[in-house]
Amino acid sequence: MGDTPGDFEWPTGSRYAAWHISQSEPLLHSGSLDSAAPWASVTKVAVALAAARAVERGEMDLDAPLGPPGSSVRHVLAHASGLGLEQGEPTAPVGTRRIYSNVGIDLVATFVANGAADAEWFERDVARPLGLSAVMAGRPSSGAVGSVNDLGRLGRSWLVGPELSDDVRHTFSNCFLPELSGVVPGFGRFSPCPWGLGVEVHGDKSHWMGEKFSPRAFGHFGQSGSLLLIDPDHGIVVAALAAEPFGPWAVRTWPRWMNWLFSELVE
Repeated sequence: MGDTPGDFEWPTGSRYAAWHISQSEPLLHSGSLDSAAPWASVTKVAVALAAARAVERGEMDLDAPLGPPGSSVRHVLAHASGLGLEQGEPTAPVGTRRIYSNVGIDLVATFVANGAADAEWFERDVARPLGLSAVMAGRPSSGAVGSVNDLGRLGRSWLVGPELSDDVRHTFSNCFLPELSGVVPGFGRFSPCPWGLGVEVHGDKSHWMGEKFSPRAFGHFGQSGSLLLIDPDHGIVVAALAAEPFGPWAVRTWPRWMNWLFSELVE
């Protein structure tokens, strides 16, 4: 397949691809898949993978205390610790609301790093094991820079490969505290607002993931115009790096584009 039809408002110069996990080459693609761009908050999926690998090695306990009193690593990863978006912003009691928190994911990354610098743990736990060219160039919650192909490898690592057991994959990619409501930045409030450990879970939300991908699909998008969707039920990974930051164009385009992708790839 070639370019996405022109009625989608992707900014000129954007690039994207979709893979089936059984194939290394994309089923659909557009633009340069090897040119790097900021991932912004899609970096959180890499933090989650590093945490999952630490759990797999027995080096991290998801129920260990982290964040506010009564909160655990699990709460912080699922944006349920009560921490605000950034340090000093409004908080809530632990386990009562889904408050999207950059500072919380930074806290998890510090826990995973165990004294290593951000670039070191990212290279050690994410880039080198997956063969990525991506680098960490900023804070752990939003600082990775890499290509669409890098995002594709990151996405496929959640579905295949020896790095994670099925139990750990299930723990991270399934909703924690499914009853919580919250806001998906840019798309509004959802009740409930399902979230896994470091990754957003589709559930029955109608937003950037569209409506057709599995309720168990999970992933993230970023303010740079990046996105990564992983659908375990259909074995599909979708990655994109836009040529413009997230904005009204993405709110209009992404749901329709995701539905079109599903129709092309699955139906």
